[in-house]
Amino acid sequence: MPQENQTILTDCELLEAMKANSNSAFDSLYERYWLMVYQAAFKRLRDESAAEDITQDIFLQLWLRRSELQIEYLKAYLLTSVRNNVLKRLEKEQRIVAVDNLLEEISINKGAADAALIEKELKRLYETIISNLPKAQQQIFRMRFEEDLSTAEIADQLQLSRKTVQNQLGKSVQHLKESLLIWALLFLMK
Repeated sequence: MPQENQTILTDCELLEAMKANSNSAFDSLYERYWLMVYQAAFKRLRDESAAEDITQDIFLQLWLRRSELQIEYLKAYLLTSVRNNVLKRLEKEQRIVAVDNLLEEISINKGAADAALIEKELKRLYETIISNLPKAQQQIFRMRFEEDLSTAEIADQLQLSRKTVQNQLGKSVQHLKESLLIWALLFLMK
């Protein structure tokens, strides 16, 4: 009978029960969201085993950190966890390189004849991409990555909701990634 009641409990109620060490509350959340988390990881990685590993890690951390986590929207929390875990995995596998790491590598190799030219071109490309963003996205992007403000601080300064700031930031970062990927592919084809 307790299983039937838990299927109608909200995420917040299940999270509270889980904080009180309820295995059945955790099981309910796991059953409710496992497929969504797995599909989000698989969509980004196209690797079943890696998607399963990330999904298990996310739920393991949810359980292990249950007493300290302050989660308002579980679905958003889980999807953000997927994104972060996928990025960590890709970076670890060196399938992606952060722009700052790329610039650092170029500056280390400045002895190469065209390293300074490549660095200059990368900076120009970055600035062009950011300048072509819609004004609101551009402002939020610069506040976050050039002024190092948190999304909460940006939301406060611009009098926007934090969710709006996060959405605009996500769009601008996605645009930057896509633009840089296209440039990298063109550069590699030379």
